[in-house]
Amino acid sequence: MKLIRKISCWLLFGILLYQCTELTFADEHNHIYEDNEQVVLWMSTIGPYHNRQETYAYDSLPFCKGQKEAIDHYHETLSEALQGIELKFSGLDIEFKVPVPKTTVCTIDLTENDMKAFIYAIKNQYWYQMYIDNLPIWGVVGEFEDNNDHLSYYLFTHKKFDIGYNDKQIVDVNSTTDSVKVKLTPNAHITFTYEVNWKKSNVKFEDRFDKYLEPKFFQHRIHWFSIFNSFMMVIFLVGLVSMILMRTLRKDYARYSKDEEIDDIERDLGDEYGWKQVHGDVFRPASHPILFSALIGAGYQVTVVVLSVIIFAILGELYTERGSMLSTAIFMYAATSPVNGYAGGGLYARMGGRVWIKQMLLSAFMLPIMVCGTAFFINFIAMYYHASRAIPFGSMVINIVFFFFFFFNLKILIK
Repeated sequence: MKLIRKISCWLLFGILLYQCTELTFADEHNHIYEDNEQVVLWMSTIGPYHNRQETYAYDSLPFCKGQKEAIDHYHETLSEALQGIELKFSGLDIEFKVPVPKTTVCTIDLTENDMKAFIYAIKNQYWYQMYIDNLPIWGVVGEFEDNNDHLSYYLFTHKKFDIGYNDKQIVDVNSTTDSVKVKLTPNAHITFTYEVNWKKSNVKFEDRFDKYLEPKFFQHRIHWFSIFNSFMMVIFLVGLVSMILMRTLRKDYARYSKDEEIDDIERDLGDEYGWKQVHGDVFRPASHPILFSALIGAGYQVTVVVLSVIIFAILGELYTERGSMLSTAIFMYAATSPVNGYAGGGLYARMGGRVWIKQMLLSAFMLPIMVCGTAFFINFIAMYYHASRAIPFGSMVINIVFFFFFFFNLKILIK
């Protein structure tokens, strides 16, 4: 038994160390560059502009890749995999503070299938997302023009990057993709190019995400009609429920006033009705105490996790690192499993429960099984459509193994 406890302690320590390292160093480097050091351009997802949830891998379209294949550093966290963030190295040769003039990436001969894929993407206004030093940037695939009822499709083939730096850190990235466009025709000879310009900036590194938080940057369109419609719907439902309650209460009050005029003997013979039945529902023991206590324990745990993530997001800037929010939520859910056991188990004991092992297992696995089952079902659909939101099977297995080891180690340590 002592040996099992020692092994469990070491496993728990290793998992904690891994998760803490993932939360702290959730990027491929420490954001500090020396002159001429490699800067990686990651290609993330691509999809229609008007449906941000429909995303696919960048290489699902027949774009070409840069000639550079080697990469000095690469790190993908578990939370990135669970969110469907699959980064692909662009192959572009970018070095810190080294300007790159207009340079050819590659040249392709457009086939009929490639042209159909690009036309479909342009029709649906596809846009793609990229990352440089964890800063997101976006580009558009192309545009179409209507010339006398004839649509002409143009593909943007040039990427221009304007990168701002402050000392040894990158603080600003802007991308332009619509400066050069090529008309899509059968068997067209298309050349993709890129350009990099560096400029000194006064923006501090800790303030480099401020521009992404400004409303003017994203150009949010507030649907006032939808807001007004929802507001009026809430008022209507509240009024309807209030009216039903008032009618019910009036009838109950009228019956109660009549009961006061009846003798005590006749009153005791009558059945309880209306709001008098509430005390019976409140103090009546649960028909399924194991399930009831498991739900209460899971509710306490989820509440603690949500509050903890909100506090961490306020104190630290979790949005600056890819997947850090989900990593924090996963770690906190595993770490707060004693909250579930204490709240659910305590309630089960107060209700006179005896089968505490069954209650412990149900409270531990009920919510994860429901969430994982739903995620598996949705994930199979995403895999069928080759969406980038599809979670790799290995990542799901790692997450499940992490939960099992963490939970059982905590139970063994508590005992």
